[in-house]
Amino acid sequence: MNAQEKTNLDGFGVETNILAGKIIKHSKKFTAPIPTLSSAIDLNFVWQTTGKKKWHQSRHFPIIGLGVTYTDYGSPNVFGKCIGVYPNLQVPIIKGKKIEWTLRVGDGIGYVTKKNQKTNPIDTLNTAIGSHINDFAMIMTDLRWHVNKHWDVQIGGNFTHISNGDYRQPNLGVNFAGGHVGVRYFPSTSKPIPVFDSSLKPLPKRWLVEMRLGLAYNEARTPSNPEEPTYIASVYASRRWRGKNKYFFGSDYSYHTNNYDDLVYWSKFKGHEADYAWYGAFFAGNEYLIGRLGIVFQVGVYYHQIYLKLDPYYEKIGWNYYIIKNEKGVLKNLFISGYLKTHAIIAEFAEFGIGAGF
Repeated sequence: MNAQEKTNLDGFGVETNILAGKIIKHSKKFTAPIPTLSSAIDLNFVWQTTGKKKWHQSRHFPIIGLGVTYTDYGSPNVFGKCIGVYPNLQVPIIKGKKIEWTLRVGDGIGYVTKKNQKTNPIDTLNTAIGSHINDFAMIMTDLRWHVNKHWDVQIGGNFTHISNGDYRQPNLGVNFAGGHVGVRYFPSTSKPIPVFDSSLKPLPKRWLVEMRLGLAYNEARTPSNPEEPTYIASVYASRRWRGKNKYFFGSDYSYHTNNYDDLVYWSKFKGHEADYAWYGAFFAGNEYLIGRLGIVFQVGVYYHQIYLKLDPYYEKIGWNYYIIKNEKGVLKNLFISGYLKTHAIIAEFAEFGIGAGF
């Protein structure tokens, strides 16, 4: 094997895990019986970063991956099975020479074989999933032993979530938690020689004013249950810290045309339907920056709700991809985004948008 071939394979590996656990009943509306056991097999193609990008070093050389998971929920006539495909990132929590503790987070798309259906084949017990295509999220934590440069073995815990962001109802989502065991194999080596840049310095702290426009779709509770747009606007201030994160705070506004149509159809608040079809909230959060990608965690508290009262707070998790990243000039950032808005672990909508920072 020549040097070029070794360089191409160094740090590439294949990981497989066997998962076992149970569906978590997280709502009174979740009326279907919970199977005794749910299981899954997870295959993950991993690449150990080496420092070719600046963020590799600033993030302590994380592992990036592309995972495929096949889940059998243990109830073939109600919940069916799910195939999920998701990019993921693994970061070290504690790292030793032979043993490490890590966290893996990923999000992608999942296909579910069973959904709520009022026509043949009927499945009305399933109040969790209303569509075949869903968001698929995976969180895993591992205690891993490095046997040698080719083999790792691990044991850990995992949590998966599927839902369609309330695009189709019902949509309580399915949450599966359990444990797993697995192995990793690296054809060349699991420990490629990292490239250190001693001149690399954290980016300076700075304040930005940022804004984001988003669009989501929700099903209306009117005849034929059409999907109606929800319009979202956010304005916030952000400050970069440690050169690789941003904390931010601001205000969200969302106008729900599906709720407007509900009010018109059911003759509620005549003449004032629009006043009861929007949400307003104050929020704060953190953005975890890795190159041009930002992973966003946000929590908000409502100051205005529509006639359907929800929890007083909400969460958003998602990503920003930066098309433009400038340190100077008027336009500092231009990005596209995708967020999932939830109340605890029940999704409200999936939002996609565009934003800018100045």
